[in-house]
Amino acid sequence: MDAERITEKLNILADAAKYDVSCASSGSKRKNENKGLGNASNGICHSYTEDGRCVSLLKILLTNHCIFDCAYCVSRKNNDIKRAAFTVQEVVDLTINFYRRNYIEGLFLSSGIFKDADHTMERLVRVAKKLRTEHKFNGYIHLKSIPGASNELMHEAGLYADRLSVNLEMPTEAGLKLLAPDKNRQDMINPMNFLKNEIILRTEEKKLFKKAPLFAPAGQSTQVIIGATPESDQQVLQSANYFYKNFNLKRVYYSGYVPVLADSRLPALHTAVPMVRENRLYQADWLMRFYGFHVNEIVNSEQPLLDLDIDPKLAWAIRNMQAFPVDINKADLQMILRVPGIGMLSAQKIIGARKFAGVGWEQLKKIGVAVNRARYFIVCKSNEFERRDLTGNNIKQFILAGSQSKYIKHTQTQLNLF
Repeated sequence: MDAERITEKLNILADAAKYDVSCASSGSKRKNENKGLGNASNGICHSYTEDGRCVSLLKILLTNHCIFDCAYCVSRKNNDIKRAAFTVQEVVDLTINFYRRNYIEGLFLSSGIFKDADHTMERLVRVAKKLRTEHKFNGYIHLKSIPGASNELMHEAGLYADRLSVNLEMPTEAGLKLLAPDKNRQDMINPMNFLKNEIILRTEEKKLFKKAPLFAPAGQSTQVIIGATPESDQQVLQSANYFYKNFNLKRVYYSGYVPVLADSRLPALHTAVPMVRENRLYQADWLMRFYGFHVNEIVNSEQPLLDLDIDPKLAWAIRNMQAFPVDINKADLQMILRVPGIGMLSAQKIIGARKFAGVGWEQLKKIGVAVNRARYFIVCKSNEFERRDLTGNNIKQFILAGSQSKYIKHTQTQLNLF
């Protein structure tokens, strides 16, 4: 009977947790010492590590009872759904049992807010503490920080969790007030600010004292829901950029609104956010964090929405044809990184290769450059490809046509296998 009860809870609370996407990777390197249980590895929750491994974690809510009535949330207090709650010990036992059966490599634990923020956060921390101290569990633990929780609890959470995250929910404060009037943006900002300062402090301590305790070694992240409120991509990315700069976030996750509830404040139930919009936001986010792009270069008041047909790097290049062609054998790394079809690793290889000889098209192919895309924006040593003087719109059409042709050929190849 107990097993049936636990299984029912698991079904309910795992299903309720699926809307939180901010557990895709860890970045933690917690080591297993003194014959403990498990190891934290890079990339958790059906993500891929650098060596290609796919890893997973137990992703559940502690409870789907909640005192708030957020319009977009399936666990809102006025939603007529089946409620359930785990005890602290039940979550610990599930995690250990699943790990020993090789089902998971870690735990992502969130919760509806019951009673108040501290009451909920205290139980999340107890789960992590029991796993670490009683079971010597060294697997990955990601705790969802509860907005409004005390600094003392946030500090304790950082000692046991690899990553902590506070969901901003909506990209703007206006959007939050519209759909979650019971929530206060400042209650989200305070723990994020506390964690930022603690992580900086503990990192400096670790440099001075090797035995200083770990504190949220995988940092903190957040999640915003897109499409539930009318913010443009410009507003979403400006918000993300602000939190990257001011709170040292590891990641901002973009979750397309899933219409599960009817509410006059929400889009119609049949209106789902296209997956491609999520994808474009992640691509733009990547450009901001690793390729040196400013938000206003990607989106601005004149073009507040990302182009859904092409990626934001190509869109920027087409809008700025005056910056091209780039001489691949003379341009600096930052400019090479702005060429469509050239990624971070390929750009670094180009810089290294041209020290010994001029780089031509054949070398670019071997390096891994998407030549059919990059050819419109660069010149190099050889003349295998003749760069035609085309407008941005023409280039866009050529690339889209090439992508479609490649898709058709791939589909035909798959059909020929049967």
